[in-house]
Amino acid sequence: MEFSEVMKAVPSNFADGSRVWIYQAGRPFSDRETVEINDQLHHFYAQWLSHGAPVKGWASVLFNRYVVIMADETEVPLGGCSMDASMRVIKSLENQYQTKLFDRLSITFFVKGKIEMLPMGQVQYALDKGYITMDTPMFNNLVATKKDLLENWLKPLRNTWLGARVHAPVAAE
Repeated sequence: MEFSEVMKAVPSNFADGSRVWIYQAGRPFSDRETVEINDQLHHFYAQWLSHGAPVKGWASVLFNRYVVIMADETEVPLGGCSMDASMRVIKSLENQYQTKLFDRLSITFFVKGKIEMLPMGQVQYALDKGYITMDTPMFNNLVATKKDLLENWLKPLRNTWLGARVHAPVAAE
C-alpha cells in the first residue's frame, strides 16, 4: 500500500500540534494481528483519561509494523498517569505479540515498495554496498507531532537526523 493511502488513516480533526508516539515492531504484524491490536488500541483510547477527563486520543497500527498513538491536548493535557497508561498498553502488546516495540537501534527504510529494517550499525555498510542510497526514504520515528508525522515521518535518508551521521559512498572513477 502507498504511503499516502496509509496516512489517510490519521484523523484530520486533531490539531497539528497533537503529540505523537511511534513504536516500531521488530517484525511485521500479520493482518490478523493488526486487526486484534487495532481493537485493543481502540479500546484503550476510547477510555483514555487524564485527571478524570477524557483524552482526545487515537491509535492505530500503520504499515503492519508501527503502533502510532496520538493525543490532542488542546482541551485536556496529558498527565503522568495517562502517559503511564499508554506505556502499559505498549508493553502489553510487546508481551502478547512477542516483538520489541522499544528498539530505537533499528532503522527502517522504504526499499522498492517494501519496509526493510536495518540495525543502525549496518546503515553505512548498506550505503556502501548500494542496498540503500542517500535518497532512500527512511522512517523517522522521532517525529513528535501530527504535523511532523504527516510531513516528516518518511523522508530521504539525506534529509533525516541520520543523514548527517552517515556519508554517501564515493563513486568510482
